[in-house]
Order: sequence, then C-alpha cells, then structure tokens
Amino acid sequence: MRILFVSESFLPHMNGVTGSVLRVADHFAATGDDLGVIAPAWPGAEKSVRTSCGRRVRVHRIASAPMPGYSDVRIAATSAAKLRRRIDEFAPDVIHLASPMLLGGRAAVAAQKAGVPTVAVYQTDIPGFTARYGMPFLESASWQLLRDAHNRATLNLAPSHATRDQMLQHGIERVDLWRRGVDTSLFSPALRSRSLRAAYARPEEKLVVYVGRLAAEKQVENLKVLHDMPGVRLLIVGDGPERAALQSLMPRAHFAGFRTGTDLAAHLASADLFVHPGEHETFGQTLQEAMASGLPVIAPRRGGPVDLVAPSRTGWLYTPGMLDELRDRASDLLFDDAKRRAFGRAAEESVRKRTWPVLAEQLRGYYLQAIEQHGRIGALL
Repeated sequence: MRILFVSESFLPHMNGVTGSVLRVADHFAATGDDLGVIAPAWPGAEKSVRTSCGRRVRVHRIASAPMPGYSDVRIAATSAAKLRRRIDEFAPDVIHLASPMLLGGRAAVAAQKAGVPTVAVYQTDIPGFTARYGMPFLESASWQLLRDAHNRATLNLAPSHATRDQMLQHGIERVDLWRRGVDTSLFSPALRSRSLRAAYARPEEKLVVYVGRLAAEKQVENLKVLHDMPGVRLLIVGDGPERAALQSLMPRAHFAGFRTGTDLAAHLASADLFVHPGEHETFGQTLQEAMASGLPVIAPRRGGPVDLVAPSRTGWLYTPGMLDELRDRASDLLFDDAKRRAFGRAAEESVRKRTWPVLAEQLRGYYLQAIEQHGRIGALL
C-alpha cells in the first residue's frame, strides 16, 4: 500500500502527533508499504526520516512560521493546488491526515480534487487550548476549521469515546474509534532503578511523576497540591515554556527535562504514582506508558483518560478543577503500599496487549475501509 502522511506537526518537534505518526510509519515500513510524509519546515530539519527497520522515508517540507508566543509549534500553510501536485507525484492509495487543521485542511481539499481517499486522525483539542490560553473567542472558529477539514475526509478517527462524542456534537461526521499503542518492550516495571530513584527522593519519601510538555494547557501548576504534601516528592519530566514559572512555584520538585527511550522508561518505572492534571487530553499517551511501567495513574475525569483509567482498579479519576479531590486520591494510593502495588499490577495488565503493531494493523483496516468506501462513493457520482 502507498500511504502518504500529512502531519500538522513533525520532527524535530516531538509530541503526541509526531510520535504516533513515527510509530505507525515504523510498522508500515517494516511490512513493505511505500510511505511519504508532508510536514511543516523547520530550520535545519532533515528531508527524510529513518524508520526502525532501517528504511528511509522522504519528508516533503512546507514553508512554516512559529506560532506567536509558542515558538516550538510551527504553522504551515500552502495552497491546495501545490499539495495536489505533491499528491499526484506520490500517487498514494490513501492519505493519513494527522491532527488536520490548516495544513491538513488544505490537504483534504487537494485529496478530494485528486480523488484519493483520506483518513483523518483527531489528536489535538485545539478549541480547548484556545480557551485555556485566554482566547475563548477563537473556540468556535477552531471548531469551524476542524469541521471543514474532517468533513472532507473519507473517514475520521477519534482516540477515545469522549472525544468521539465531542466531535459528533460539533458536527463532524463519519467518526470511528482508533486508540494508540504502547511499546510494552520498552515501558516495563523491570526498569525500576533504586539508584535513579535515590537521585530524586529519600528512602522514606513517595515519588510522584508527571511526564509531558510544560505548557499552559497541561495545567502542571495543579501539581502544587501534591508538592506541598509531607513525605511526597515530585518528579517532573519534560520541558516547555512554563518551566521557569513552575520551578518557581514548586521549588522542592525535581525537573528532569526532556527524556526519551530507556531513560524515560526508567524514570517512569522508578516512581510510585503517575499524575497527569491536564483536562484537554484527547487520549493520554503518557498515562498509558506509565501504566505499562507498573504505575497506578490519576487524571481528571474528562477526555481520553476516562477510557484509559479504571477507577478503584488501575488508578483514580477526579472531578476537573477539584484539587482537594486530586490530593485525596493521591494520598489514598501513596500511603497504602498494598493498594498501590495492586493498582500498579492491574494497570500494567490492562495495557499489555495494546502494542503498536496491533494498533497499526487496526489502522490499516481503516485505510482499506476508506479505500472501499471511496470507491463506492465514486461509483455513485
């Protein structure tokens, strides 16, 4: 199969959108599919990416500019006519639109004109971010852009039931469910390290970890209620524009910066509890990685975590904004060793079969469905 990815963000910027494209590209490259990528240009960005099996995939870069006030996010915009030429050159069987907005929206138009089926994967709660960044007046405009992009797609995929419901409520059609995989060969309780743990917490302390961007929409400042708990130490893994402010707010916390691979996996496995306070997660990939590492997890009862966390079994969900409830749920697990370990074992078991190869083959099924559906629609026109 010839698959063209059009990704609203891509390397060198690493986030959930980039990560999921890379993981499915790794799988499809290994199974012999022909791949191409269209993505925003970055200064010095490579024009190809090496997959895990050694094959290189060409990346066609589109001129972009940094988002005002958010310099590590690039906005790429071009005409549908130019994208149509790239589509015609590659001649894909299907186009994968990763978190389509501006670039993806133009690609959806171009794909329609080229007669190529598209699968659009919703990954970023842009409307929620606008409200979080103090721009609620842009929320309706964001939904309009998303509707325009997704309703041109042959098939749309949501990462969770809550997100699917939200998409349908806002007029996005033809929505199915596709979750994310987790690398269970990487994220594992076996990577728990006494020496690493000792670098961040005293023997008598409990270690709470957060992994993710340090940006306003992640609401990391809400972890202050745990930072102030006696006998608790916070480990914050990640980087972003809010880091300095968060370090000032939580001076006792350890800020480990951006980590990847076995280093990241060891940081997760060496903690006692994972907490993600963000209320705009369409899925919650880092929660899933923490669960694979044998940690119970706590998150708001909103969005993707509702599908991932089984309350009173693998972790807890708390009412968004109710930070006293967050603290109480954390205390319940941190100071009951037997319960915490039981929750951690259940968390690991719950994600053990959600591997990337399994999820990538499910995605292939959606590609084939879109191709078949597009053929039927074409026959009717």
